[in-house]
Amino acid sequence: MGPDGDRIAFVQSVRPEEVEAGHDCEVGEDYEREDPDPRVIDRHVYRSHESYADRARSHVYVVDLAADEVTAVTEGEADCLGPAWGGDALYYPIRRGSDDELEWDVEASDPDSGDTDVVTTVDGWGPSLAVDDSAGRDRIAYTTEPADDPTLAQTEIEVYDRASDEVTRPTAGVDRDVELWNASHAPEWGADGDYLYACTPDEGGYVLRRFVPDSEHDADAAVVLGGDRHVHGFSVTRDTVGVVQSEWDHPGDVVAATPAGGEEVRLTRVNADYLEDRAIREPEELAVESGDAEIQGWVLTPPDFDPGETYPLAVEIHGGPHRMWSTTGSMWHEFQTLAARGYVVFWCNPRGSFGYGQSFRRAIERDWGDVTMQDVMAGARTVADRGYVDADNAFVTGGSFGGYMTAWVVGHTDFFAGAVAQRGVYDLTGFYGSSDAYKLVEGDFRAVPWSDSEFLWEKSPVAYAEYVDTPTLVVHAENDYRTPANTAELLYRALLKHDVDTRLVRYPREGHELSRSGEPGHIVDRIERIARWFDGYSDHHDADPALDRPRDDGLSAADDEDDHDEDGGE
Repeated sequence: MGPDGDRIAFVQSVRPEEVEAGHDCEVGEDYEREDPDPRVIDRHVYRSHESYADRARSHVYVVDLAADEVTAVTEGEADCLGPAWGGDALYYPIRRGSDDELEWDVEASDPDSGDTDVVTTVDGWGPSLAVDDSAGRDRIAYTTEPADDPTLAQTEIEVYDRASDEVTRPTAGVDRDVELWNASHAPEWGADGDYLYACTPDEGGYVLRRFVPDSEHDADAAVVLGGDRHVHGFSVTRDTVGVVQSEWDHPGDVVAATPAGGEEVRLTRVNADYLEDRAIREPEELAVESGDAEIQGWVLTPPDFDPGETYPLAVEIHGGPHRMWSTTGSMWHEFQTLAARGYVVFWCNPRGSFGYGQSFRRAIERDWGDVTMQDVMAGARTVADRGYVDADNAFVTGGSFGGYMTAWVVGHTDFFAGAVAQRGVYDLTGFYGSSDAYKLVEGDFRAVPWSDSEFLWEKSPVAYAEYVDTPTLVVHAENDYRTPANTAELLYRALLKHDVDTRLVRYPREGHELSRSGEPGHIVDRIERIARWFDGYSDHHDADPALDRPRDDGLSAADDEDDHDEDGGE
């Protein structure tokens, strides 16, 4: 929103022919894009999320609310990210070079005159901006990663002062990443520009910190709202900081506090009625020794837990690989559902996770599989040694990098009775050639297929398919362009060739965010299929293996479809 509240700046993806026809500024309700035939590709990153770019570029526009007019701010062969207002100027990151490069200009544009200046240049995946124009200041905060080490280095915040032409890095003294899971995590200035707020992962919690913009000392970076909460987004005003957060006993709700974190009060209980009739268990935190590292993990027991009984174990492995799990967040519903189905659930943050410092994150450089497996298995065996856990009935699953690790683990141990590999990377060369995140291979492995093919094959889970005995369900999304389905197809065929109990489940219309923001029916179906696969190989569940049951047996989506048919639906 502009400084006077009369203009809104936004970014939209537009094709050259749409710009030429004026459809970028005004379009009828019946307008629909047509897929090109044939599809001609000239870029490194030509598809992402769930769609192809098809020559579209992301440009900045401004809508004048009073005049009801839309005006383009940028144009041409360039891509822009989210804009930020500062006084009457509009700031935005723009990349005019190849999308293989990680260098962005930060421009300042006067929407009235059209005058544009390059303010500074930033390295990184995609800087998020916040502008401070209080008390006559002209400062820009932005996120950054080094172009020569973008996947293993932590995300930092820098502040550029246009008046002094000086740059400071207020996050330098804090050995933590800046979390940028979505736009709500972009840095934000306090009302007087004295502090800069950002979310950081921190040993199992996603906390809100505030930094002194011209200081690079740890002592000047205070935790405003900390602990094991999971902050999903925040907003700062003169008297209040508001956050959307989840905790172990509830998904996202709004909490308010003073800008320093005092007088905290929870404002909403959005899911109170739903949760009132559900048994929500509190996870137990535990520390696991693995080599020279201490790994943080959690154990969740079933609702009617009896320590005198024994239960099967479900081990969950997070994606990323440089992510961090907490007691809540996007996987809360899956952990609680598996516990409600009678499983003891274990998850942890193995080396490679962020939230534990730079050296912890770098520990998996050139070795995703062995290091992570050591940590996950140390935790799994520690929990399996408990008297109430049946170590002969242990199961494993994970998505994205967690899918990679699930396939890696079953290729290196027979510890698990069943596995579900989801949306994973199973062949690094195939991933490199098809993903929008191919720089993970260049950065984490310091390798490229044409000169390091043997090395990348040795680091690919599918290379060990001949050693897999564990029944393994492979789950993928049709429109996943982060971890495209081609490597899942290869894993599935390899498992079939070696007579492993397996099945490939593909979800239409879904992308990489299937487990978090997919169609509700698909989200439910995916969790039910995981549980059904585990149940079929569990001695604690009276269920046949999924391969021996009618294809949709025990799945609520199929039941809903039957009910719909009985009601006369089509």
